[in-house]
Amino acid sequence: MTAIRTREEERLPAPALRLDRAAEPPRAAVVLLHGGRADALEPPPQLNLPGARMRPFARAIARATIDDDVVLGAVRYRHRGWNGVRSDAAQDALRALDELALLTGPVPVVLVGHSMGGRAALRAASHPLVEAVVGLAPWCPDGEPVEHLAGKRIVLVHGDRDRVTDPRGSWELAARARAAGAESCALRLPGGDHAMLRRAGAWHALTTRLVTGLLRLGPLPPTVAERFDDLGPSDVPSLDGG
Repeated sequence: MTAIRTREEERLPAPALRLDRAAEPPRAAVVLLHGGRADALEPPPQLNLPGARMRPFARAIARATIDDDVVLGAVRYRHRGWNGVRSDAAQDALRALDELALLTGPVPVVLVGHSMGGRAALRAASHPLVEAVVGLAPWCPDGEPVEHLAGKRIVLVHGDRDRVTDPRGSWELAARARAAGAESCALRLPGGDHAMLRRAGAWHALTTRLVTGLLRLGPLPPTVAERFDDLGPSDVPSLDGG
C-alpha cells in the first residue's frame, strides 16, 4: 500500500543527515560535508560531482574504523550554494548534527569537509557534539569567524596547486583559530589540487590518519601532534601524506 503524506509532512524539510553506518552503542561519529558553489539556490543534482569526490574518503575512513563503533554519515544540503548571509550549507550541517544527537546521544564528532563543505564544517563546529574539524582545501574567506573554535581541534589541509580556493585563507584562519584558543594546524600538501585528484592516495591516507588520530583511535601525524603541543605561532609545514 502506498503511504499518503499529509500536508504537514510535505512541508517538513528532508533529513539533513544521511546515515551510512550505525553503531550500537556508538563510541564516536564522523560526518562528511562535500563542496558546492558560492551562490546557487537549486538543490544539488542527483549526479553530484562534489559528493562523488567524498566517496573515497568515506570508504577509507570506514575501513579504518570498522572495529571501533564509529557512526558514519554525511550532510544533505537543501541548496547547492552557500548563498551569502544565509550560509545554507552551515545551517544544514547544524541540522544534521541535531539529528545525529537524537540518534547517538553525546558522542564526540569529527567533521570532514571539502571546499564549501570545509567552510560549513568550521561554522558547524559551534555545535556541542563537535570536537574536531578536518578541512580539505576549505573555502576560508577573509573575516570568517573563529571565536567559536576555542577548545576545538582544527586541521586544515591545502594543496599548493589549488586554483579554486586560496591556500592562504587556510593558513590565516588556522592562525586566527589558534589565537582564539583552538588547537589548530594548517598543512600544505605538495602537488595537491582543489579536486584532490592529484595525489589522491595521499589525500585519502592523510585524511584517514587525521580522523583516527582526532578520535584518539590512533596516533596523529607527528607534525600535527607537535603543532597541537606548541602553543606559539608556527609556520605552515608540508606533509607528504604520512
